[in-house]
Amino acid sequence: MDPDDNQRGWAERSGAFSPKYYAEIGSNEVSETLIDVFDYSVRSDAAILEVGCGSGRHLERLRECGYENLTGIDINDASFEVMADYYPKLAETGTFHTGAIEDVVPEIPDDAFDVVYSVETLQHVHPDNEWVFEELVRVTADLLITAENEGNSPQRGREDATVSYVDDDFPLYHRNWKEVFSSLGLAQLIHEPGKRDTVRVFRVI
Repeated sequence: MDPDDNQRGWAERSGAFSPKYYAEIGSNEVSETLIDVFDYSVRSDAAILEVGCGSGRHLERLRECGYENLTGIDINDASFEVMADYYPKLAETGTFHTGAIEDVVPEIPDDAFDVVYSVETLQHVHPDNEWVFEELVRVTADLLITAENEGNSPQRGREDATVSYVDDDFPLYHRNWKEVFSSLGLAQLIHEPGKRDTVRVFRVI
């Protein structure tokens, strides 16, 4: 699968793993782990960016907990229609951009966000587009947080595998996120494996 086909699949996705699919699930274990991290390390007025925000289930949980300066990027423009239905207050108060992170993030100024985070998004970035990880570091002033599948599920991330396919549908690229972001100048503060995803918190140094 080439980068354009990879992006097109997510931009046009409906049904399973679509914005509505995740909105109906709502907040989850990762949402609560994020809240724990934010409550300990992040001011309520901090500028926060979620890349691959979908319909906003994690951002909505942050909003409920008092975080006000929320921004999201998602490649599927249905995300924000679903958000308006499921999380209308978030849709009204947040700032949202439709597009691939590879297109949107390079337009963001340096250090624009105190916190940048992703949940099961960076694992779908095509290897040809790994340059965007450096762009994410560039726009992060303090914390960068990843919540990605690192082989927590027995069918994912097998030793030496660089990619697997979810339900024979779309690729999941396996990366060592500590290595990726440490090599870009960040320091890992937290490593918290969960049932599905591993949360890692990195700080700009």
